[in-house]
Amino acid sequence: MKLTTLSHLPVETVSHNQEIKKQVMLRLGDLPHLTSFSQARFLPRQVATAHAHDDMHEVFFVESGIGRIVIDGTPHNLAPGVCVAVAPGEIHEVSNTGEEALVLTYFGLEV
Repeated sequence: MKLTTLSHLPVETVSHNQEIKKQVMLRLGDLPHLTSFSQARFLPRQVATAHAHDDMHEVFFVESGIGRIVIDGTPHNLAPGVCVAVAPGEIHEVSNTGEEALVLTYFGLEV
């Protein structure tokens, strides 16, 4: 068993934009096939630049705020309750298009 609480976790930076902050609840090795389970906060106009992962699926769930995810050139709106799964190799970029923090809970699964 592993128990974590967001209020007790350190704040880290997101590799695709050092200004975006995240808290990692589970890491590679904690569960089979899971690369990470995290929550990120995007301030207004912050962007995790376009990138792809060849070695994992990535799933995003919008907790609060609004934004946009562009997957292989196609934009999709993000709002509370929206869940998006990105396949390995799909180029994706996430941005906060609102005036409040965009809070995403997300995880990666190894291919």
